[in-house]
Amino acid sequence: MDDLQEVQLTEIKPLLTGKTATQNFQDFEGQEHDIETAHGLLHVTMHGTPRGNRPVILTYHDIGLNHKSCFNTFFNFEDMYEITHHFSVCHIDAPGQQEGAPPFPAGYQYPTMDELAEMLPAVLTHLNIKSIVGIGVGAGAYILMKFALDHSNLVEGLLLINIDPCSKGWIDWAAAKFSNWTTNLVDIVLAHHFGHEELQANLDLIQTYRLHIAQDINQENLQMLLNSYDSRKDLEIERPILGTSENMIRTLKCPALLVVGDNSPVVDTVVECNSRLDPARTTFLKMADCGGLPQAVQPGKLTEAFKYFLQGMGYMSTASMTRLMRSQTHSSSSSAGSVEGPCSCTHTNIQVK
Repeated sequence: MDDLQEVQLTEIKPLLTGKTATQNFQDFEGQEHDIETAHGLLHVTMHGTPRGNRPVILTYHDIGLNHKSCFNTFFNFEDMYEITHHFSVCHIDAPGQQEGAPPFPAGYQYPTMDELAEMLPAVLTHLNIKSIVGIGVGAGAYILMKFALDHSNLVEGLLLINIDPCSKGWIDWAAAKFSNWTTNLVDIVLAHHFGHEELQANLDLIQTYRLHIAQDINQENLQMLLNSYDSRKDLEIERPILGTSENMIRTLKCPALLVVGDNSPVVDTVVECNSRLDPARTTFLKMADCGGLPQAVQPGKLTEAFKYFLQGMGYMSTASMTRLMRSQTHSSSSSAGSVEGPCSCTHTNIQVK
């Protein structure tokens, strides 16, 4: 893999400090929908209305979270307002994971990861969304990647945090089953999000999410989503070979920004995913001093990277230049042109400090 370019960025605000879980996850106003799909109802929150041919930012959260607890710190960060001024936002809550969700009836069969991805076209049709730029975390990243592989015409770009495109091996599957029998569900979910170092060192953050997972998410519904994710299939993506048609292999056809914290428990799987994607369309961003939830702990750095990513796609060409963009003007990554619209995005590896 190419050597990582080190970029010096300084976080400008302390986050998730001295606040209750409710304050941390406060929402800004949006229109809520319960949309019928082939695999059941999906709870969706829409901010703004689709604008012409411009894509909508569509988010999908990770296990143990919902759209508020996963993304509100990120979208409420002041520098994100410049982005949300240009784009409408659609938040997806996985079935049964939204605030106040009732338990499923006896005998309910939770959708597979593939089926969760297959629910998204109905959402886009219902809301008159022509295309999206997806932001997914963990399980949500897997669902959005699956959706992009199957519906490349609907996805213009992907920001994938903590993506693991691989199925669990038999050893991992057996270990997960044993852990489910012997370990508290909340602790299993926390270990999914945070590495050992972060669990020991960042006690305020961990307590905030421990309370949220235990008190705000229906535990039976959560167990169903966890089981679905643990049973996921390998997405079987392949890195294109020079001279080989991309139609002959399974790969993303849109620009992708892969993000992981250097203390995340899934660093190796994100690196593996990066190695299996088209280097001409993929950027890999590793955040120093960051654990399993970059969008919550380092929203300033992630906002800069996302703005740069959108500019590389040809959008927001008049937006203010961020510190990340200034620091990367010497790199080979493409910058936005004067006309807004989709364009190619070239590969770079970045390590943010």
